[in-house]
This record gives sequence, structure tokens and C-alpha cells, in this order.
Amino acid sequence: MTDLATLLEVGGPVAALGGGAAYARAKHPGVYWSTVGLPISTVRLLSSYSSVMEACGLTVAPSRLRVLAVKATTRREVRPVPPRRGIIWPTTTGLRVRLRLAPGQEPADVAASAERLRHAWGVHAVYVSTIKPGVVELRLVGFDVLRRVRMPRKLRPDLLRVPVALREDATPFVRDYRTVPHQLTLGATLSGKSMYLRHLVAGLARQPVALVGIDCKRGVELAPFAPRLSALATDPEQAAELLPVLIKEMEDRYDLIKARQGIAPSTPDEEITSDIWGLPEHERPVPVVLFVDEVAELFLVATKKDEERRDEMVTQLIRLAQLGRAAGIYLEVCGQRFGAELGKGATMLRAQLTGRVCHRVNDEASAKMALGDIAPEAVSAACAIAPERPGLAVAGDTSGGWSRIRTPYLSLGNAAETCRESAHLVPDLPALKPFRPDVPVRPTVQTPDPVVWPRPVTD
Repeated sequence: MTDLATLLEVGGPVAALGGGAAYARAKHPGVYWSTVGLPISTVRLLSSYSSVMEACGLTVAPSRLRVLAVKATTRREVRPVPPRRGIIWPTTTGLRVRLRLAPGQEPADVAASAERLRHAWGVHAVYVSTIKPGVVELRLVGFDVLRRVRMPRKLRPDLLRVPVALREDATPFVRDYRTVPHQLTLGATLSGKSMYLRHLVAGLARQPVALVGIDCKRGVELAPFAPRLSALATDPEQAAELLPVLIKEMEDRYDLIKARQGIAPSTPDEEITSDIWGLPEHERPVPVVLFVDEVAELFLVATKKDEERRDEMVTQLIRLAQLGRAAGIYLEVCGQRFGAELGKGATMLRAQLTGRVCHRVNDEASAKMALGDIAPEAVSAACAIAPERPGLAVAGDTSGGWSRIRTPYLSLGNAAETCRESAHLVPDLPALKPFRPDVPVRPTVQTPDPVVWPRPVTD
């Protein structure tokens, strides 16, 4: 009986702690990492740093001065020298540590050993980034941050910069229109493309920006955001009328830049290298972001007349992509399918779209169209996205870099409410007033009269 009581006293708390740790690891990985994973991984890193670096081939022969100093002061064996390790900085999702590379080493050597370092230190992933020549930073991620996305709380809001997703290295993916003016976003049905679009619209709705939409699905994607939109076209016929107005707005802005900088009016727009951000703030036109949903609908034709209209719209889109950045007009082109078979101008339009985001697609050709020309190795990563992980995507740009991202959940009602609350920020653009969508008036809820009226209390 005494042995049983002792077993219960000792084994009960141990079992409770073990079960609680297992539950936290499965359901609340952030809590598990902060309480259990972080101390264990830190001890592993500190205790095995030199041996792991030597096993990964990241050590160099010691200098002659070091060899003489070791032999003169101690009798221990002179071992190869690993990169000098800096202070370990814990985070809510992992660890960060900087390494000063030894002479003869390069960041690619450390990046090639990232998988070995992951297994040696018992973390989910290891990412390597270059800080400055000779210094790299290891970002150790303790758990799969894309399984349940939680955006960092401290994010600096800025004009035309919207945090829309989380990268696999636990850093936010920010859509910066000043750096990447135009982007192509692809995704099949239920892939999370609409969620990505909601975050963009909701983030830009709080900024002094004009939002213009072309939604050829009769407006089902962008119509809920009508209170914040300056213009909306819901079919190809309306898009054919809206695009020339945007072209005219772009040309007027170029004329404004010419007049301000003393450029001859006969100078072609292609030769003007400045942009609206060089103008004084009181003269600067408001930026315009054009959302094109289901871009394939603009390419599809049924008759000869539709073909002529298609060619005009595609040409206007290409002009906006080529010249719109300097005039403060930015494109966000979305669709389920995008390929050369759409017709003339598809490949040329894609070439002007610097940013690329590819969600789960139904065919490999779409993934190649989005990422094949900038990062061929990212095509296989995009094709491997599972249907049970909506919002997961591969983001890249023309610099060749790419990473996996995932958009957090945002309900359509919350995004639409954000647009209604920021309806007063819609800028005054007279050219777009004919295309301003009708905003339905929300019915007022009348409270019923009380059964018993209150009676004032008097002395």
C-alpha cells in the first residue's frame, strides 16, 4: 500500500506534466515552445555547437598564432575553429543567433547545412540570411508557424504597405506597392486567393488610396467592398469603358509631372523617369490601386467584336503595367488560370508584373506561368500545396527569391465592415465618379417600445 501511494505521488504529477506537454505541443505549439522547446533547444545549441559545426564541415583550420597559444598554455588537442557565435535571442516562435564566418567561408556553406542543423538542434526549420559581409543570421523556427497563422502584433503601418500573410520563417509578408508596383496572384477555387484579396483591400481601405475594381464574376468578390471603392466594373463591357478612363488619368498625371519639372510637353511618357512622389505633397495625386479579379474573363471572346474589345483592353492593361508606376497607378491581377493560350498579350502582361503569388492551382502550367520565369524551383513547391491548407501559397519576385506564405483567416463580413467604416476616405476623382458603385443603405433596426414606461422619482 505504501509503494502504491508513493507511485501515485510521484508518477501522477509526472504523467500530468507529460500529458499536458503533449497536449500543448499538438494544440498550442506556441505555448509548448515557450515553456519546453525553447530551453531544450537552447541547451542543445550551447552544448553541441562546436561539434555540430565540425560535423557539418563549417570549421576551418586554426591560425598559427592560435596553435602556438594553445600548445603553450594547455596540452589539449588543437581542434578546427567554428564560426564565432553571437548572443542567442529567443523569440515567440524560435531563436535567432548571428555567426561571424571564418576566412574562406561564405553564406552558401551555412545555407547548405541548414537541414543538418535542424536535426541536430531539434527545431522545425533553420533559415539563413546575410546581415553584412562575413556575418549571417540563423533563424531557428521551433514549430510549424503556417499550421495556425498568427500575425505579429507590432507591425508599422505605412502608405501602400500591407502585411497580408506570414512567411514560413515567422516573418510577415508585406505587400509593398512602392517596391513591387504590380503583382500576379493565381489560385484555384477554395485555394485562399479570395482571402488574400480581402486582406489587401481591408489593409488599403484605411489608407488615403483610391481603390478601383474589375470583377468579371458579376462583382461577387469586390461588391461587398463597394463603400470604399472609387470605381467598380462587374463585366467585360464595363471594364472596356473603365480602362480608357484610367489611361487618361495616367496621361494627365504625366502632364502634371512635366509641368512641374519643366519637361517639354512633346516628350514621350516612356522617357520620363520621375514619378508623382517627387511632387510637393499638396500637388501630389492620390495613388490608385487597380484590382483585376478573374483576369481570364477579359481575354475570353465569342465573336469578332469581342475580339477587338479584348485586344483593346489587354493593350490598355499592358500600358498601365508599363507606365502606371510613375503615375501612382498599381495593378493587382488575380485569376484562377493564366497562360499563353489565353491569347495575344498574356505573356507580355505577365512580364510587367513583378510580384508573383501562386496558391494551389489545378494544373502545372499555371504554376509555371506564375513562377517558372523567375524561380523554376518554386514551381514544384507550388504544385505540392495540399487542398486542406487553404491560404498557403508560394510568393516570389523577379529577383529570384521565393518563400512559402499563408494568409490568416479574415471573414468577408469583417472586411466589408472595415470598408464601410473607412468610406469617408474615398478620394475625390471626378473621372471615376460615373463608375462609383451603388452602396446599399443599411436598414436601421428599430427598438420596440418598452412595456412599462419609466416613471420619474420626485421628492
